[in-house]
Amino acid sequence: MRGGKTNIMPEQYRALQGFRDILPEEQVYWRFIEQAAAEVARLYGYQRIETPIVEDTAVFRRSSGEGTDIVEHEMYSFDDRADKEGHRQNISLRPEGTAGVVRAYLEHGMFKLPQPVKLYYMSLPMFRREKPQAGRYREHHQFGCEALGDGDPALDAEMIGLLHQIYTRLGLIQSLRVYINSIGDGNCRPQYIELLKDYYRPLLNDCCQDCQTRFNKNPLRLLDCKEPQDQPKIAAAPRITDHLCDPCKEHFTAVKRFLDFNGVAYEVDPLIVRGLDYYTRTVFEFTSKNDKVALNGGGRYDGMAEIFGGAHTPAIGFGLGIERVILELKRQNIVPPAAPAMQAFVVYFSKEPAFKDAVVQITAQLRHAGIKAEMSYGDRSRKAQMKQANASGAAFAVIIGEEELANGLVSVKHMLAEGMDIANKQVQIKREELIEYLQQHEK
Repeated sequence: MRGGKTNIMPEQYRALQGFRDILPEEQVYWRFIEQAAAEVARLYGYQRIETPIVEDTAVFRRSSGEGTDIVEHEMYSFDDRADKEGHRQNISLRPEGTAGVVRAYLEHGMFKLPQPVKLYYMSLPMFRREKPQAGRYREHHQFGCEALGDGDPALDAEMIGLLHQIYTRLGLIQSLRVYINSIGDGNCRPQYIELLKDYYRPLLNDCCQDCQTRFNKNPLRLLDCKEPQDQPKIAAAPRITDHLCDPCKEHFTAVKRFLDFNGVAYEVDPLIVRGLDYYTRTVFEFTSKNDKVALNGGGRYDGMAEIFGGAHTPAIGFGLGIERVILELKRQNIVPPAAPAMQAFVVYFSKEPAFKDAVVQITAQLRHAGIKAEMSYGDRSRKAQMKQANASGAAFAVIIGEEELANGLVSVKHMLAEGMDIANKQVQIKREELIEYLQQHEK
């Protein structure tokens, strides 16, 4: 509070519901996750890609499926400004990452490269107009990987192993469960869906309203219902793993064998179907043992490129929710490594312009030498500046007083020098020796 005014803002000027600011104290978690994810992704041969935040709505509508919650309720879509001919294009904020990557893969001819093409994206904002919940906001961020151009089950296991290694680096793997399933392909899934609908048809009047809608639009999602009244029906429903065609059985068997080789402990959960129409064969989730909330989800999507007019292109990918991983880190009391500490805080004990000039110059020289440095601004008193230097956590206070300025010197106070002889806690050295001195005494 300054000048007697409160910091309470009128409601209309606050962040919108489901959107939030990521404050400096939170950034240490983001750096921790991003560094681990990027290092592991590169270790597995993945290269970074970034796609636009907006796409033609058809990119998401065609790929995700007309009956999905994303397309029907959750996308932020709007008409763009009309062009010279008066045509308006309907565009949408990105609700998920895979469709844009596949579009880029086709548009830029990456199918001509050696396959598979392995890509990852980092902290891309996603937008879904859904009810905000723990770790999932209307604007949330994802790290994801996509491997396009090969249907080898070894890729499925590799991608799950990649995630496993990321969570291991973060210290989370012991608090997570890995679930996998196969939802078949165009050969066997249609028959299973008819079998599932035959099972549900006499039960439909007792199902929730969402399930009654899903029965016609997206029958697999019947198995994903969370309403208590429908759980006994789900428990007794036929399982797709009992109705896979021989190629899908062989693929899934190989995935499980390769996961064993990767050292990944997993459980087969025949109720994992994922919420998007584009998935085929392998699907997977890593969930928290604490509340069974999924930190990421993914699977194979061998038919998406054809939706966009490309050739048949086997592919697999996942999206990891950064906010949900941060929530799990906090639940497990995992504290990321702190950001590098401040090394030097430069202060001056006079209001004369020459002192400020010296401080600005010295601070710039330290930063150019790679030394993390801060300086005092304004016209604070000697006591206030030293208090600020101490609060910054800097290892050294670099002091410019009258004697120092007149003789080309600086005084260096060891702020973190507990246990040192008192006479050695502050020394006076030549300005040109400052960088070397700080580097030699860096802890």
